[in-house]
Amino acid sequence: MDDEVPTNNNWLNAYYDPVAGIYTFPSCIALADLNSDGDNKLVIADLGSGLYKMTLKVFQGTSVVQENALLDLPTGIVSVYMDNMEPRTPGIVVASGSCLFVYKNMRPYYKYPLPLLPVNEAEKSLWNAVRNGDVVADALTAALSSLKDEIYASALTSQTLRFLQLESRDEAEAFIESHKNVGLKRETVVTCLATMKKSVAEEDAISCLVAGTEHKEIQIIDSEAFTQLKSYNLPSIPVFINVSGLYDVDFRLFVACRDGKIYALKKDSTEYRVCIELGSQVVGMERIHKHMVVATMDKAVSCYTTKGKKLWSLELPANIVCTGIMDQKAKGFKALMVGLDNNEIRIYKDKNLVDTLTLNDRPQAICYGRYGREDSTLVSVTSSGALNVHILKRTAEYSEQSGNQGQLNPQKTKLNIPKKTQLFVDQTVREREHGTEMFQSFQHDLQLIRLQAAKTYIHGLNSSITPISDDPDIPLKLNATVQGIGPVFQMMVTVENTASSTASDPKLVSDLKMMFKFSDKVYTATPRIFSLPPLVPGIPYRFPIRIECIATDQPAQDTVTAVVFTRSKPKPIVTANISMPVSEGVVVV
Repeated sequence: MDDEVPTNNNWLNAYYDPVAGIYTFPSCIALADLNSDGDNKLVIADLGSGLYKMTLKVFQGTSVVQENALLDLPTGIVSVYMDNMEPRTPGIVVASGSCLFVYKNMRPYYKYPLPLLPVNEAEKSLWNAVRNGDVVADALTAALSSLKDEIYASALTSQTLRFLQLESRDEAEAFIESHKNVGLKRETVVTCLATMKKSVAEEDAISCLVAGTEHKEIQIIDSEAFTQLKSYNLPSIPVFINVSGLYDVDFRLFVACRDGKIYALKKDSTEYRVCIELGSQVVGMERIHKHMVVATMDKAVSCYTTKGKKLWSLELPANIVCTGIMDQKAKGFKALMVGLDNNEIRIYKDKNLVDTLTLNDRPQAICYGRYGREDSTLVSVTSSGALNVHILKRTAEYSEQSGNQGQLNPQKTKLNIPKKTQLFVDQTVREREHGTEMFQSFQHDLQLIRLQAAKTYIHGLNSSITPISDDPDIPLKLNATVQGIGPVFQMMVTVENTASSTASDPKLVSDLKMMFKFSDKVYTATPRIFSLPPLVPGIPYRFPIRIECIATDQPAQDTVTAVVFTRSKPKPIVTANISMPVSEGVVVV
């Protein structure tokens, strides 16, 4: 096969079907044990062409074992336990249009329509007038168009919206004739779906359904009796829901909406709280332990506490397409999976990149969990409709130390700024009141420092007290090291001709002498003055000098100055001041 999927050292390429023809999103894919036999199935809500052929597909191994047609576009599927009957068999709930379709034992089980919304009174009166024959098609079109401009289109029924889309008069009259006796129903559309455990947190415990609707509402639905338990109103349309806690005890809902904000909802209150304000639209939202990890359309992944405090942020190299959770419960490892449009699936432990899996196309949806009898399986659907199944090797080890640090955005990294003290406040007030005087004083002191440094430098050049010569005719470099603990020291003096020589012009330096200056009451030197041999450029010459400390009454420390000079120049060529170590003194036995 030409289009082979690239391999990864930690993953086994178990299955690849390039012609599966699946069109789905991360919210429409799930892994569940539908028959309670330990053999988990892959359930995918396929959007088909986007207008028709919407189906619910169940995969076992590498084949489709069942397909069910869907009446509307699916927006999410979840696996939920609805009763305590044995064997423990979960149901599949599919959010499609304004209804929740429940499948159990891979067969249609129940259809739960969301509660109808109230119909606008002006709209209702217009259709009643049509039913009585008081309004013709042109007048109805004008009145409904005016009503649509007055209130938002979302406040009208689907029947009215379809009528306003008609172009010809004949089509409008035919529509009125076929719908004038049909009652108006204002339905909502499910935008996102999640589950919440009801009483206990066990894996096979009964759960509630949490649905977000197009009319800015969150509904909690009992999965046993299919009745609405609680509802919340939001200022924007929800797109992602994250749940923590138990319904009968206490719970928190974190809802990402289309206005780029994440709202927090509590059990004991119907009011919402703005938890996080984002600078871009949300692509995915996952909960890892006690933190919320949010992926946005500006190529960023950010981590927040449940109170909305940002902990860290990563900037990824490509646009984020989908997200998922990699949860290895046996090893206690939980990480974030991010699908990018450069055909990569990246795995992050906190902000550390621990693994990268490269596909042959852009991942459209990813799901990690138990498939068949393999606990660590990654299922991915690409934008071309291909289905990929990868199995994590049992020898793969992930840890925080094994990953590389992700690319931190320096503009989004918060500094650890200490709290303001009274001293800081007083200093700030002082700087505000005397800012001009403080700046002028600083500039004055800075100029004095520069002047003193310049004077010292000129003095060093004039007196040749620098260890490097400034004479271009005699370029020398002098340094010295002292060995020993006293009272006798050995000083190793190194002299080097730094001129650049050629074969025709070697630039030898000759007729030089070296002398040492010190206090005669403290040190003696052997030799104190001697002649240097001709110095070849680039070769260091080392001369050992014996220095003896003669101040025996107490430990002494002084400076010895080494001077290189020539008879033809009145001032020294180079000078080095050597700080002698403290002499231990003479021990008399």
